[in-house]
Amino acid sequence: MALTDPIADYLTRIRNAQKAGHRVVEIPSSRMKRSVTEILYKQGYILKYKFEDEGPQGSIKIALKYDPLTKEPVIRKLGRISKPGLRKYSSATDIPRIINGLGIAIVSTSKGLMTGKQAGRENVGGEVICYVY
Repeated sequence: MALTDPIADYLTRIRNAQKAGHRVVEIPSSRMKRSVTEILYKQGYILKYKFEDEGPQGSIKIALKYDPLTKEPVIRKLGRISKPGLRKYSSATDIPRIINGLGIAIVSTSKGLMTGKQAGRENVGGEVICYVY
């Protein structure tokens, strides 16, 4: 089966694993998925991750993060913004603010993948991949 939107699949696997209460989720790897994983880790949305280069594609193992008191997932919502059928681009000044700055938008720029805040600081626009809060 051919996958038309691997980033949407990545986000869905994380969403489904959290709903099922899993601690770890394994996802097929790509350069963009690795960059998104690193951003989620640096922003504190996942506990840890490991890149495994076994097989032709490799995989990413992500340890999901839950609130210690309520056992609720730290990631409340994951959403895909730019899709293969309709790409969404923003200039540096028009990058969306997610929940008034409490969430992050992940943007693909000419300088690589970064959060919306970083893209605004570096004054670069690009394709708005997804949002997380």
